[in-house]
Amino acid sequence: MKKIIIGSRGSDLALWQANFVKDELEKLGQEVEIKVISTQGDRIQHLSFDKMEGKGFFTKEIEAALLDKSIDLAVHSHKDLETTSPKGLKIAAVSHREDPSELLLIRNESVDNEAVLGIKKNPIIGTSSARRKSQLITFRDDLEIKDLRGNVGTRINKLREGQYDAIVLAMAGVKRLDLDLSDLTISTLDPTMFIPAPAQGVLGLQIREEDEELSAILSKMNDTSVANRIAIERGVLKQLNGGCQLPLGIYCDTDNTVHVAFAEEWKNGAEFSTYSANDNVNIVDEITGDLQAS
Repeated sequence: MKKIIIGSRGSDLALWQANFVKDELEKLGQEVEIKVISTQGDRIQHLSFDKMEGKGFFTKEIEAALLDKSIDLAVHSHKDLETTSPKGLKIAAVSHREDPSELLLIRNESVDNEAVLGIKKNPIIGTSSARRKSQLITFRDDLEIKDLRGNVGTRINKLREGQYDAIVLAMAGVKRLDLDLSDLTISTLDPTMFIPAPAQGVLGLQIREEDEELSAILSKMNDTSVANRIAIERGVLKQLNGGCQLPLGIYCDTDNTVHVAFAEEWKNGAEFSTYSANDNVNIVDEITGDLQAS
C-alpha cells in the first residue's frame, strides 16, 4: 500500500495519539506520515463548548481533509466525534480504552480532606464541559465554576498560576502525556460515580468508506470489546441528539452495567442512574422518564 497520511490536530495530546497509531501501523509494515490540521476548537479559545455553535469542533476540518483525499486516516479522541460520520466516511477501528476516569487536580493550598471532593469551601473549579459542570454542582453547591480552555499543559499551568483551586481533566490525556504533577494533589474520580463522556479514553480511526485496503489493515488494530461498549454509550448520546454542549455522562463498564449522569441544562445539576445493558431496556426512555418524574 502507498504511504498512509494521518491527519491530526496539533496539540501535544493529539500528536501523541497520532504517533501511537503511526507506530502501530509501522509495526504492520506500513509507511506513515502525519499532517497537522487546525480545527475550529483549536482556534476559538475564548468560549466554553456550550456557547459554541454547531458540533464537531475538533473534527470537521480533519474530516473535510479525508473527503478531499489530502489525508487517508484521521485519528480522533472518540469522544469528540459526532455520533454519525459524514457521508463517505466511517470508523474503521477503535483503540483499547485508557482509564476513562476523570482527574481532579487540586492546588495543595486548596485541599480539605474532610470535604466532599477534597476541596476547601467556596473553591474556584476550572472546566468548560457542561457534563462536568452539572456533576460538580450536584456534589457541591458552593463551587464557583470558571471556564477553562486550552491544551492539557496550558490548563494545568493555569491551575499552578492560581487562577483556579482545582481543575478537572480526563485521566487518559494525563497518562498518555506522562506529565509530572508532583506539585499538585491528584484525586481520581470513580467513573461509576463521576461519569465520563461517552467513549472517553478511546481513539477512533476514521477513513473513507471506499478505502477497503486501509480498512483491512486497521481491522487488525480494532478492539472489538471496547467497540461494543462504546456503541452503547454513543447510542444513548445519538438518541439524545447530543454533542459537547449536552450535560451527559455515560459509561458502560466491563460487566455491561451502564452508568448515566444527565441534565437538560447543566445549571440544573445531574440526575444519576444505573442500568443493565443486558436487560434490553431503552436507556433514553428511562432517563427522560426519570427526569419527568423528578
